[in-house]
Amino acid sequence: AGTATAYLCGVKANEGTVGVSAASVRKQCNTTFGNEVTSILKWAEDAGKSTGIVTTTRVQHATPSASYAHSVNRDWYSDYDMPYDAVEQGCKDIAQQLIYNIPGIEVIMGGGRKYMFPRDTPDVEYPNEWKANGSRLDGKNLVEEWKHSKKDKKAHYVWNREQLKKLDLNEVDHLMGLFEHGDLQYELERNKTSDPSLEEMVTAAIRILSKNPKGFFLLVEGGRIDHGHHEGKAKMALFEAVEMDKAIGRAGTLTRDTDTLTVVTADHSHVFTFGGYTFRGNNIFGLAPYLSDVDNRPFTSILYGNGPGYALENGERANVSTSEINENHYQAQTAVPLRHETHGGEDVAIFAKGPMAHLFHSVHEQNYIPHVMAYAACIGQNRDHCTNLNTLPCDNGAWAAQGTGAILLALLALLACV
Repeated sequence: AGTATAYLCGVKANEGTVGVSAASVRKQCNTTFGNEVTSILKWAEDAGKSTGIVTTTRVQHATPSASYAHSVNRDWYSDYDMPYDAVEQGCKDIAQQLIYNIPGIEVIMGGGRKYMFPRDTPDVEYPNEWKANGSRLDGKNLVEEWKHSKKDKKAHYVWNREQLKKLDLNEVDHLMGLFEHGDLQYELERNKTSDPSLEEMVTAAIRILSKNPKGFFLLVEGGRIDHGHHEGKAKMALFEAVEMDKAIGRAGTLTRDTDTLTVVTADHSHVFTFGGYTFRGNNIFGLAPYLSDVDNRPFTSILYGNGPGYALENGERANVSTSEINENHYQAQTAVPLRHETHGGEDVAIFAKGPMAHLFHSVHEQNYIPHVMAYAACIGQNRDHCTNLNTLPCDNGAWAAQGTGAILLALLALLACV
């Protein structure tokens, strides 16, 4: 969460907080006020660009929420999740801030339905599952409030893939798609009728946002990669990474490098490793080609430094078989037992293409990222360089300043995303 604030708002923040400076203290509501910081999404919106959020997590999760919310606790998804004193002091839950802080956001897609509806409201997809019920204590139906605020605009709310596919995107200016009550399903378990893929969501988002001749900003998160790693399920995590890669590729075909800065990065790594001198062509989820020279047992090429995959049999490392390691939910062995695997501490990469991509080089602090994007797009505070820019024709017949077109920030994943 703190990292999301850094790479979206341009300032360092404390762990567990979103959209506030380091002067705010986690879980202390009264430290919110006066310490709010705005994001590059807000800067783009203020400049007249279209904006969007696409994630495989709930839309109120840490990374997306840092673009629109100001909260001293990333876990305050709805008012149900907040302590009474925080509500009394005037702090707002993240779901409510999604609707009201930056009402102009054109595209919102991901999960998180239950935080938008009154408590005990049956979920439209899982009406018999209590955990999917609405959670709000204030009785608000935020989906209806969003729809009412857009009643004079071409706005649509959808909750499944079929509804999304039926939309004529040329006739859509605002879209909210909430496809699960919580996070979206892992790609390996995705219901292809009810849940769109990340690539499909990105495609729809860009087609809606790119109608604006002033350009757009789109935040894309492959957030379930992180979840797969925390659970020690490398297969889940890596298939999510493949989906993120597909989404990045699709975004590249729908935009132009001449006027679109694409940035791909991660907020942290994981204690995830692969080795074992495996041969070329070896299944990445398979076994190393030899036994351990200490306990004489097989081991997989993928391992974790810590996590839930730690197992002993009669005081020795558990044996592994070729049948279990290919299961989707197989938990790779670890050196230290933990209920959830942890993040890693090494630097992560930043990949970029498009206008001003050359400004990403060598080693940078996380909060450097949005300032480069803002500089490239001529938004935010530093715009002195923008007056002498050349202009290029847009596909829709309009003209835009070179370097002020669309921005796609894709938060990658092979290493991880929260």
